[in-house]
Amino acid sequence: MRHFLDLKDFSTNTLQSILDAGLCMKAAQKSGDGHELSLSGKSVAMIFEKPSTRTRVSFEVGITQLGGTPLILSASDLQSGRGESIEDTARVLSRYVNAILIRCYKHETLLTLAKHSSVPVINALTNWSHPCQLMADLMTMIEYHGPLYGQTVAWLGDVNNVAVSWIEAAVRFDFQLRIASPQNYAPPADLMAWARANGGDIILTDDVNFAIDKVQTVVTDVWISMGADEGSRSIDFAPYQVNEKLMKSAACDAIFMHCLPARRGMEVTAEVIDGPQSAVFDEAENRLHAQKAVMLWCLEGN
Repeated sequence: MRHFLDLKDFSTNTLQSILDAGLCMKAAQKSGDGHELSLSGKSVAMIFEKPSTRTRVSFEVGITQLGGTPLILSASDLQSGRGESIEDTARVLSRYVNAILIRCYKHETLLTLAKHSSVPVINALTNWSHPCQLMADLMTMIEYHGPLYGQTVAWLGDVNNVAVSWIEAAVRFDFQLRIASPQNYAPPADLMAWARANGGDIILTDDVNFAIDKVQTVVTDVWISMGADEGSRSIDFAPYQVNEKLMKSAACDAIFMHCLPARRGMEVTAEVIDGPQSAVFDEAENRLHAQKAVMLWCLEGN
């Protein structure tokens, strides 16, 4: 069963083949060649516990472009809201659809769904990770700077679910990832142990200037994730704001990325996100193509 749950589950070659497919489909669409209707006659259930703009629209459009039928299900649409187990939901949906993607809070919900599903399950975001976002980010890096091996990336701010997937991506593609964050926001110890054991070049620092020095890609995210308590985050992360002065320390051809939605004036200034080094809307567009490639990989042979 070809689930797509976390980047660390895959070999570099498999992930690269998915990225290559996404880049090819994007090029074909841009040239007007259209799409092979590889999902013709297939249905994909899309479960959303959390609100979504990019994830919902990019998956729904992608499924439609490939000839499939997307079925959008909020938590209120499912009997799980009345107590039906995720195990039974998985078993039932598997009888109706060809694949299931889920955007949920608990990572355990995703894992349980995958364990009891007889069709592929795709992680469209959990509180632990966001691998589909990273596939789009990696596509964007390739478009701007070529092969991923040996590139340098700075992540500034909260070490959240997207940062977890960045760590996994850095290990799989052997690029250097510098994470600048207050010491009390460090990545999970077990994740870092896995990264070190697998040769990951991950640098943890609270020095934002060191982290951004001559890097090719600068990435940040909101300081207060969906459902998180604000607490002292606005104060703690203030020194990690991405602004014009900071970007001058990155490489001259550095790009800025953000998975969106962004809060201008908090984690990033308007001058950066709307400026010439910003790749955020290319990044957002690449969600569509990367996810089409993920779905086709999951459903290959099914």
